[in-house]
Amino acid sequence: MGNYERTILVTGGAGFIGSHVVRRFVNKFPSYKIVNLDALTYAGNLENLADIQQASNYIFEKGDITHESFINTLFEKYKFDSVIHLAAESHVDRSINDPLSFVKTNVLGTATLLNACRTSWKNNLINKIFYHVSTDEVYGTLGSDGYFTEETCYDPRSPYSASKAASDHLVMAYHHTYHLPVIISNCSNNYGSHHFPEKLIPLMINNIKNNKPLPVYGKGENVRDWLWVEDHVSAIDIIFHRGRQGETYNIGGLNEWRNIDLVKLLVRIMDKKLNRPEGTSEKLITFVADRPGHDLRYAIDPKKLTTELGWKPSVTFQEGLEKTVDWYLANDEWVKHVTSGDYQQYYDQQYKKKT
Repeated sequence: MGNYERTILVTGGAGFIGSHVVRRFVNKFPSYKIVNLDALTYAGNLENLADIQQASNYIFEKGDITHESFINTLFEKYKFDSVIHLAAESHVDRSINDPLSFVKTNVLGTATLLNACRTSWKNNLINKIFYHVSTDEVYGTLGSDGYFTEETCYDPRSPYSASKAASDHLVMAYHHTYHLPVIISNCSNNYGSHHFPEKLIPLMINNIKNNKPLPVYGKGENVRDWLWVEDHVSAIDIIFHRGRQGETYNIGGLNEWRNIDLVKLLVRIMDKKLNRPEGTSEKLITFVADRPGHDLRYAIDPKKLTTELGWKPSVTFQEGLEKTVDWYLANDEWVKHVTSGDYQQYYDQQYKKKT
């Protein structure tokens, strides 16, 4: 196994945010053993990590966080001292159609991991940490004024946000009941490379490129606070290493956009990149029936994180969006694999042949 300073389990490490976390920790901390656990459902893509899959301090394990015996076996095998928990069902639309899958993964899966930590660490909690990555959607919705803070009461409005709220409560319950060392962070909407193209920004980029309709819910007046994924991951790094146990930290981009304005900005950027007359792709915007229970506005006040730990976003939205668009245009094969489902064969090609 080698002598490593830490052995960290990252759940959901083949997903969008998780793959960025795994890459950062593998590359930045060669003295850490990073074990990436992912079930490789539709949003888990090992192609996201092809550049580090041969790293000496990286291991991939395929499995489901709800399978108690499997999780316990992993803890016995690797003797984890830390968990960064990102594995979750996360798409609101899917939660409306299939709420029980979200309850199973997000609630039961989190409880299973917490219980494994409780059992594995019961005789020594020193230098242990369970870091739970959550969402601002647990707070519900805002009007035109105000911001979510760490003191905002939970008020989830969708099966997805309710399942994440439940998992947050379980994390804190294990902290108070069993003294488990935990930290929670709640982030705003992420964007960046390697994002599964069912989400707003990669969906719009792909559809603009291919001259397909750009579906916008309602009148496009819903407001979101957008956070570049690399800035989110830098915050996770800081919170993991310096955050206070039993605390919650909100991570926001200080960057609010109405959906319709965001789509129009993407149209301008994409038209320029594709050498189309500016605004050409606006005709693709198609307003569709609003999502049930659609929250009007999310906005995070990250003051606690910036004041206590010194974090702040590194890019403007325009800069982050340009970087994101450039990545998608330069990685057409990745997009084709994801949209066709071919990416799901990567595990068999790269891992099963070795066993």
